Amino acid sequence: MISHTDVLIVGGGPIGASLALALRDSGRRVLLIEARATRPDDARTLAISHGTALILRRLGISMDSLDATPIESIHVSQRGGFGRTILRATELTLPALGYVVSYATLSKKLEEALLESGASVVMGAKVETIKSTAAYGVAKILVDDRLEEVTARLVVLADGGRSAEQVPGITVTEYDYHQSALVALVKTATPASTMAYERFTPTGPLALLPFNGKYALIWTTSLQEALTLSNLETPVFLNQLQTHFGAQSLRFTDAGPRATFPLKLRYAKPVIGQSIALVGNAAQALHPVAGQGFNLGMRDVEALAKCIREETHESLGSRSMLSRYQALRGWDAGSGIAATDFLVRGFSNTNPLLRSGRGIGLAALDLLPPARKWLARKMMFGISG
Repeated sequence: MISHTDVLIVGGGPIGASLALALRDSGRRVLLIEARATRPDDARTLAISHGTALILRRLGISMDSLDATPIESIHVSQRGGFGRTILRATELTLPALGYVVSYATLSKKLEEALLESGASVVMGAKVETIKSTAAYGVAKILVDDRLEEVTARLVVLADGGRSAEQVPGITVTEYDYHQSALVALVKTATPASTMAYERFTPTGPLALLPFNGKYALIWTTSLQEALTLSNLETPVFLNQLQTHFGAQSLRFTDAGPRATFPLKLRYAKPVIGQSIALVGNAAQALHPVAGQGFNLGMRDVEALAKCIREETHESLGSRSMLSRYQALRGWDAGSGIAATDFLVRGFSNTNPLLRSGRGIGLAALDLLPPARKWLARKMMFGISG
């Protein structure tokens, strides 16, 4: 553990690792610390937009190296109501709207790239406190049963929000949707194509993302129902899934292990403190509907890396630099939070008037190619396009 660095990144997940990679050859001394001593097996999948795929490619991580499954179209519909639309990559002359990747595979590739870059990485290092002085951010870190103090011109919190509440002047807001997401890999009678499904139901959205011939299922429902569904025998679970999905275009034949996690909206304002910046879930953690959370975080990484590279050594971590980062991210992040929250609240109900309104909106979108292209671009590249 070194005692001083230019940039201290707290959190070694894909967001923190991507930022460290984005700063290689920048002339900045970068130290990344991760609380876990080893990286656990993680069966999750990630929906990566085309824009995020471009960012990762600039970092040296290709979709081919991740064995990514392309999403060439997205079928959007509502259960129990009319109206549907399909977003297609071909309308934008792109190879894919996005990709589905294994979280574990992405983490491994980023770790390998970090090792090759010679970045300073310390595993099993837990942040105990964070504060700021006039010139530096200061972190007290527990590593190997010792409490070490590290100063940095800029401290970046990429730890999912565990440390953000310690930062003076930053307010963390949390809203509980009282929902859980049930996740699993499911098989269908016909191997998964390159079409993803987003189906809105009264209890919440249900998404199916193509992944290695199967579908990554994200089923939003109440806390109790998610727990019940996770414990059902597989044939009974598949029958429940078939009934809930409604459409007979897919016939579910098998399901892997199931897991559930509670769904909350959590965001920080502002996303900067004195010599401190927040990225990824530390800045905003979203409901998984539309799969925007990780992609927002990667755009945080790109914007912050740009700001860091353009600063002089003396102005790194300054108020002017951090204000510029916040200005670059404010509109995109705020719009992403608002849009995701609207989809959850506006599409997870049985109100007949709202159901009719949703149907009209989906039908109109299907009849208006320019509107579909606009929506697809915002999903891929953020509100700024």
